[in-house]
Amino acid sequence: MALGTDYPRQDCGIARSLELVGERWTLLILRDCFLGVRRFSDLQAHLDVSRAVLSSRLDALVAEGLLERVGDGHASYELTEDAIALWPVLLLLAQWGDQRTSPGRPRRTFHHVGCGILGRDGRCSTCDVAPHPRDVETRRGPGADPTLRSDPVSRALREPHRLLEPLVTA
Repeated sequence: MALGTDYPRQDCGIARSLELVGERWTLLILRDCFLGVRRFSDLQAHLDVSRAVLSSRLDALVAEGLLERVGDGHASYELTEDAIALWPVLLLLAQWGDQRTSPGRPRRTFHHVGCGILGRDGRCSTCDVAPHPRDVETRRGPGADPTLRSDPVSRALREPHRLLEPLVTA
């Protein structure tokens, strides 16, 4: 029997989560929003996604209450508290992916501001606190390859940057 395209008959939190964030591009959009990317044009350039797909995914994330459209006519988005609650999942996915593809050489590291690096459990290695994303700084890790991308978001992210703070790309 073929696998269905949705999970309405699944009695499982993972299935419901996949309904919300399991489509291609969705987690990458959320990742970029955590990194401070706000504008539609920056999301499109950094993700290399078509305007139609990005627009569809953003509309769905707004409808589900994970993003909020803000601003004065320019397409700009911010994470809601429901989306911010996904931070531990995204951190773990990033760390898991780095461990599987470049052990000991993460592409990006996450630090409790003014303290220590975040471990696989999202806790600071120095104070043992699991900081809110607003108190996390991301830095280019030893496995990063700055020659892969030259879009404005990638260039801006070569410098340390606090999560959730708007990323300046101009």
